[in-house]
Amino acid sequence: MKADFLTHLAALPQAPGGDYPHGTPFIRALAHGSMSVELFAPATSGLGRDIQQPHTQDELYIVQRGRSAFRLRDERTEVQTGDVLFVPAGAPHRFEDFSQDFVTWVVFYGPPEGEKP
Repeated sequence: MKADFLTHLAALPQAPGGDYPHGTPFIRALAHGSMSVELFAPATSGLGRDIQQPHTQDELYIVQRGRSAFRLRDERTEVQTGDVLFVPAGAPHRFEDFSQDFVTWVVFYGPPEGEKP
């Protein structure tokens, strides 16, 4: 399996829907078993903010382009191209003050409620 960054980026935003009246800022690129990979470019939604809610699976973010602040629960950190972030299942998180070119891969994996250490 292969996910081509430029092909998926060119497909964003996806059709409007739900909370995204101007277009959905993510696209599924790969899936296998419990794992799925999406490309997420929050600026393409036209909202100017990241409105995602906590997810039921553990997540990895691999920043492909741009910069952003990242909030995990009450902790805020600056991220940029090449950074990798882990978010446990159910944890509130979002990207803040992202650059217009900010794009990240998102890898969802494992059982609902996350893997146990």
